[in-house]
Amino acid sequence: MIAYEAVTVVDGSGADRYLADVTVEGERIARIERVAGPASGLVLAPGFIDMHAHADLSVLTDPVQEAKLPQGVTTQVIGQDGIAYAPVDDASLALVRRQIAGWNGDLPDDAFDWRDVAGFLAGLDRSALGTNVAYLVPQGNLRLLTVGTSARPATPAELDRMTGLLADGLEAGAAGMSSGLTYAPGMYASTSELEALCAVVAEHGGYWAPHTRGYGASALDAYAEAIGIGLRSGCAVHLTHATMNFAANRGRGGVLLELIDEALAAGADITLDSYPYLPGSTTLASLLPGWAQEGGPDATLRRLEDAAVREKVREAFEVTGSDGAHGERVDWAAIQISGVADPEFGDAVGRSMVAWADMRGQDATTAALELMRSDRLGTGILMHVGDEDNVRAIMQHPRHCGGSDGILVGGRPHPRAWGTFARYLGHYTRELGVLTLEECVRHLSGTPAGRLGLTDRGIVREGAIADLVLFDPDLVEDLATFAEPRRAAAGFVDVLVGGVHAIRDGVRTSAAPGRVLRG
Repeated sequence: MIAYEAVTVVDGSGADRYLADVTVEGERIARIERVAGPASGLVLAPGFIDMHAHADLSVLTDPVQEAKLPQGVTTQVIGQDGIAYAPVDDASLALVRRQIAGWNGDLPDDAFDWRDVAGFLAGLDRSALGTNVAYLVPQGNLRLLTVGTSARPATPAELDRMTGLLADGLEAGAAGMSSGLTYAPGMYASTSELEALCAVVAEHGGYWAPHTRGYGASALDAYAEAIGIGLRSGCAVHLTHATMNFAANRGRGGVLLELIDEALAAGADITLDSYPYLPGSTTLASLLPGWAQEGGPDATLRRLEDAAVREKVREAFEVTGSDGAHGERVDWAAIQISGVADPEFGDAVGRSMVAWADMRGQDATTAALELMRSDRLGTGILMHVGDEDNVRAIMQHPRHCGGSDGILVGGRPHPRAWGTFARYLGHYTRELGVLTLEECVRHLSGTPAGRLGLTDRGIVREGAIADLVLFDPDLVEDLATFAEPRRAAAGFVDVLVGGVHAIRDGVRTSAAPGRVLRG
């Protein structure tokens, strides 16, 4: 039995806080008794749900989960951005491992002992999980297994196979489907192809999480496409890392929210997530135009050996805009190198692309292309393209959730993996008052639980699963910085996963109480 006395309960529903004694027995909340005080000064809330986690390999191998558990995250949704590790065959697995090593790192060959979603989830069941895990079927994988790496429309037979693979994954327990529509090969899918897939997701009661076709000047068109697909297919849509970035979108966050509200009024089922930082994070190679990525990593590397191709890429980067860079011309001064695959280039980490180019006596585009080629497409980057007004506007929308989009690998990854949830509570709630504490907790727990269809998590009530976080609202703070991104958050006292202490008195226990949450 675990008992908390005179704690302030913020229950995840958005309702007013109240003072109570709370008792946990086994995996569930057994009793909640309201009391008059005095208060302990601590807040008890539902465990937070990271709606956009890049912990696909980390959850298999690292039960400590030192980035997420110390900031109260008890559930992570993986399989993001349309590229992940199931379903695969031998050939597509090799491509996937190379393409997203900059997101997730890699594991030895014999660690990948599954090929379908059921096998991947079974592997998670056998692992020591620090947090709960939910999975999205990656749409790019469906294309790899049917169309391959070609930038062409799917044939009817290929689309039939895609929908069958998707149904298999959903029936195995996936919560929905993700897309990465600025990443190859998912970016090659037509609107009609996506609609057909989303109809299958809708039939299974899941949701679609699209990384849309662009977050630059074409962002609103890209969001409108995703919302339209949801309306026409009947599929719930979760707009992942919903931002309005780049100079073209400064101060236009409200326009996106108007688009969402209009769709909600028309009957759409929409949620969205965001991280409370201005820079984004991805791989350097993802900025390449889609045509340069066709055929997979080896084909891309061969193209980068060709001087004529490099000049064509240069034109996209500097003049016309690259679809891989959200249709924008690349501002290399805003691109910061966060990690490299080859230690030979370790001195690039933390530098802007302009600074790295200056060190080498090159222009920035030349330096970027050479780094892509020499680092075998394994370079990670930060993109300093955000807008503070947009960040604040978007996080206030009632259908908003927290999602870290956190990359755990690299020399100096984005601090959002270690700081997102603490930053919402500390900086944006306590310090700036952008959200009330009740609103913030709902965005981090209750609303995402609803999107995942979890009726007994994301809420503090009798009988609910005891995924809980106890924190000091006056002390909670994100300590991770861009210079020191792996610093754990402060102010968190206890974290329970299924009624078991993962964090006790601020210290990680040896428990691995997480489980796979099947849709």
